[in-house]
Amino acid sequence: MLQQPLPAEITRLIPAETDARIATARKSLADDLLILGHHYQRDEIIKWADFRGDSLKLSQLAAEHPEAKTIIFCGVHFMAESADILTTANQAVILPNMSAGCSMADMASSRQVEACWEDLAEVTDTSRIVPITYVNSTAALKAFVGRNGGASCTSSNAKKVVEWALERGDKLLFFPDQHLGRNTAVALGLDADNDMLLWDPYKPFGGVTPKEVRAKRVLLWKGHCSVHGRFNVDQIAKARQDYTGVKVIVHPECPLDVVQAADLNGSTEYIIKAVSESPAGSVWAVGTEINLVSRLAQEHPDKTIFCLDPVVCPCSTMYRIHPHYLLWVMENLLDGVVVNQVKVPPAIAADARLALDRMLAIS
Repeated sequence: MLQQPLPAEITRLIPAETDARIATARKSLADDLLILGHHYQRDEIIKWADFRGDSLKLSQLAAEHPEAKTIIFCGVHFMAESADILTTANQAVILPNMSAGCSMADMASSRQVEACWEDLAEVTDTSRIVPITYVNSTAALKAFVGRNGGASCTSSNAKKVVEWALERGDKLLFFPDQHLGRNTAVALGLDADNDMLLWDPYKPFGGVTPKEVRAKRVLLWKGHCSVHGRFNVDQIAKARQDYTGVKVIVHPECPLDVVQAADLNGSTEYIIKAVSESPAGSVWAVGTEINLVSRLAQEHPDKTIFCLDPVVCPCSTMYRIHPHYLLWVMENLLDGVVVNQVKVPPAIAADARLALDRMLAIS
């Protein structure tokens, strides 16, 4: 679904005017509306959120509030899909800007994954391969995983899900983020070279050989996060040179060498907890999205907190949720019109729910 242009009357509003109208709409909609804000959203959006968190946490919170007739998910498209899957049929999930996608999620289409599965079936027993999809993927991919006995995972529970998969099958297919898959498997004692291969969907048979497929335990998809892929070991070395006693913490979507060079690595929620609970005077170099890093620095002025990457790089698709879009969907609700509803087809939702429920049961 394409995003329709906003009315010129809204786009001409200055921030103060936009905020005033959002506040009026929010008051009128009251408990019928729940606004969710992902940690990577800009402050101008986060201030309106009833809850803020990572993608799965927000979807679970949406499911815990059946009284809300409408949920505005200030995040990206796959997050709104998960919220729709986990909430009731009587609730509408809205994405303020339908062009807010995810470059990582776009690196694995259902067509490509189905083709990969067919290729694998020609050289090995796919009933012994457990597919795992990161929650940063489309509902269609979660449905594929659900149908084929696999599970979704988040960056916080990936280790448990991968352990579960390796106990159930001979190998696993992990997509779309190669780095989270590799980092998780290495943390479990597997070797990045001897136990894993990288499947490139744009090359014949993934750019690998049948012999390699049969020999490896972890098949990684060639996908990545454009933000976390920017961090490197040189940045870590400079942080250690410039700041005595600095602690380096990064997201597991970063490359393996970055994760290994850091002091700590973990999910968005893990990063927030580690930095927030550290003593006053602590110095932190953080390898994740800049809006979150800046917010941590603002909320903890007694600590030195900075982004590893000196070139500010926000998640460009998250940044597409502008206050004008939030105002537009809210004022439409006041008029009784639901725009930008994200609705997963029932058949896909049912299979995708299997992947999400298995993940929740494992966790």
